Amino acid sequence: MEPTLSHDSEVPPASGIAALRRALAERLRDEGLTLPLMPRVATQLLSMARDADADADAGKLSRLIHQDAALAGQVLRIANSPAYLPRTPIVSLQQAVTRLGFSALIEIAVAASLQSGTFRVPGHEDDLRMLWQHSLASGAWAKEVARAKRSNVESAFLCGLLHAVGKPTVLQILADVAKSQSARFSPGESMQLLDELHTLIGSRIAEHWSLPRQVSDSIAHYATYREDDVRAVEPMITCLADRLATAIVWPDRFDDATLRDHPVFADLNLYPEDIDALLAKRDAVETFVSSMSL
Repeated sequence: MEPTLSHDSEVPPASGIAALRRALAERLRDEGLTLPLMPRVATQLLSMARDADADADAGKLSRLIHQDAALAGQVLRIANSPAYLPRTPIVSLQQAVTRLGFSALIEIAVAASLQSGTFRVPGHEDDLRMLWQHSLASGAWAKEVARAKRSNVESAFLCGLLHAVGKPTVLQILADVAKSQSARFSPGESMQLLDELHTLIGSRIAEHWSLPRQVSDSIAHYATYREDDVRAVEPMITCLADRLATAIVWPDRFDDATLRDHPVFADLNLYPEDIDALLAKRDAVETFVSSMSL
């Protein structure tokens, strides 16, 4: 299922879409454009993740998450979900750090914080839900690819999770411009505009949020790493993670042969048996997405 991005099946004429595309591009270039704020707790969590000495301080991490009672409850719910399968119930955040690990709990908390406190587009809740599921699946797939490549798993997760962070903001602008011009979009046209424009706004959000370089590079280049002559591993991992996530969230886009038909597999030196082993993780990724979704 694709994001509907419209409650009307009427398709606007090509000239209308072209005018709306120009209006969207102008709005995105506007220096006064309001960018979303990263939740304060998420900012502190990412800072803690970069602190090499923080991994021993479970108490500091649990106190930080407890600053947001709703977030603390959500993190505990996820820690006890089928994605993590604790042998006995986890009853505290400090226990969760001990049982799941510092990095895993930060991943859970960052994702939960962003999901609940960052993006709101009234009337497009279903669209945002699908986009968020795709982001979660991309983060989970990126970890699996990184493991296969013996690359940094924690960095890969953030690259996958945030690679399309510009799409909700573009969706909001799309809704605003369409309303002001009394226009409607078909699902395919809306998706095309999101795909065309989200990298620009995503890169601006990455700068606004002071995201790590690997994440900002992945946002900017994951879809065009070959054209941009970017050979860093993170954009390539993110490109593959995005493709695998799309096959889960919108399965009608790819059959198995089409899914595998992309140069990123060769660029990452993944052989057919490696790809088979990777695709065997699909159930685990789907369980993660289901457990992380509100």
